[in-house]
Amino acid sequence: MSDQQKPTTLTTASGIPVSDNQNSITAGPRGPVLIQDFHLVEKLAHFNRERIPERVVHAKGAGAYGTLTITNDITQYSKAKVFNQVGKQTPCFLRFSTVGGEKGSADTARDPRGFAIKFYTEEGNWDLVGNNTPIFFIRDPLKFPDFIHTQKRVPQTNLKSPTMMWDFWSLSPESLHQVTILFSDRGTPDGYRYMDGFGSHTYSLINANNERVWVKFHFKTKQGIRNLTASAAEMIAGQNADYATQDLFYAIEQGEFPQWTFYIQVMTEEQAKTFKYNPFDLTKVWPHGEYPLIEVGTLELNRNPENYFAEVEQAAFAPAHIVPGIDFSPDKMLQARIMAYTDAHRYRLGANHESLPVNQPHVPVNNYQRDGFMAHNGNSGSKPNYEPNSFNGPQQDPSYKEAPFPVDGDGARYNHRDGNDDYTQAGDLFRLMTPDAQERLMENIAGTMKEVPQAIVERQLAHFYKADPAYGNGIAAKLGLSVPEMM
Repeated sequence: MSDQQKPTTLTTASGIPVSDNQNSITAGPRGPVLIQDFHLVEKLAHFNRERIPERVVHAKGAGAYGTLTITNDITQYSKAKVFNQVGKQTPCFLRFSTVGGEKGSADTARDPRGFAIKFYTEEGNWDLVGNNTPIFFIRDPLKFPDFIHTQKRVPQTNLKSPTMMWDFWSLSPESLHQVTILFSDRGTPDGYRYMDGFGSHTYSLINANNERVWVKFHFKTKQGIRNLTASAAEMIAGQNADYATQDLFYAIEQGEFPQWTFYIQVMTEEQAKTFKYNPFDLTKVWPHGEYPLIEVGTLELNRNPENYFAEVEQAAFAPAHIVPGIDFSPDKMLQARIMAYTDAHRYRLGANHESLPVNQPHVPVNNYQRDGFMAHNGNSGSKPNYEPNSFNGPQQDPSYKEAPFPVDGDGARYNHRDGNDDYTQAGDLFRLMTPDAQERLMENIAGTMKEVPQAIVERQLAHFYKADPAYGNGIAAKLGLSVPEMM
């Protein structure tokens, strides 16, 4: 073997050369292991700590790197530099996921799919953390832990429970729109390449004149929508639980780079004041006929990670990460996620998680954060760790001041269900489906209700009926019940 081909010398984590990686140090050939074998101790101790806490939601996922290429000028709406030139390319990382299952769960589970993108812009990282649906089950963040508990396991049996799910949904009619999507064909996408992505929340765009519009973000797959039937999804889960993960990786490996067209919907502040729904309600969509899609660019995934743990498992996305020209809205769910996501990452990965390579911005970071687990890169050396200071430390720049948006009203707990129509959009979605798609939707729902207590079933059937009588009657018939008797 030539010197060029000679492998590097194995070392410990402290760089000490390892003489023997096959045999522990023992007292004689048959004797006990000696604790002085620091290489053995280091290997076992590190192995015991290889698993970090999995995400409470979105635990199972896959990811890839790519680029966003701007194809249309939207500078009238936003001064964000990511949008400032047609043809501009911005590197990004996208993580797909299922929501409710653990890391070992099946990719084909009936579940929303996470669609989280980190754009490494010249003004810092912009994270757009959404799903493959434009809406969600709840509109008030106080209900989020309760909802997720119903998607997890019963504390006593450690088993999944349709009763928990339908009990919560039947007592939360605002969930009906998303439930209708979940049990439709769209509830089991045929891999991550064949589904759309959405920012879901309402955000703001701010232009160079500090004028605000409200915005929704959409990513439409160029591969076309493909879904799995319930039976096909169940069969694949038994054969290959990593079906979607495998499909994404090898498509990119073989040069079949998936693409999505990036669109926005825009609503002015004046339009929002007279909109028929609360435009910041996460359980509602904005009708495309009134607020048409405006093309922004093309998102392409073209590079696989080199190491799953380092780049996919440790990727941390947060709605708090916005850049100048993109801003928040009064969306209650968004407001809570701004805090909750960064808090989850600090618990799971540590206070310095944003300095990990996959999370690190592609621009210099200048702040006064110091210390904490995994502080590295010199921990900012001898620079001051306080502000203001007299030593030319980084200072604020008023030119990046956020554009204000007006808020009013007394601080109180308002019933989020008062005055809300939780049935029209769910019914509209049902009526848009073809008869065979409606049949599959109702069959999927009825199949999960068979072991659910009848009182809960009847309460939920009333919601389906209010969305559309055919919707409620169809499911009731499959369960041997009659909705009108219960109305």
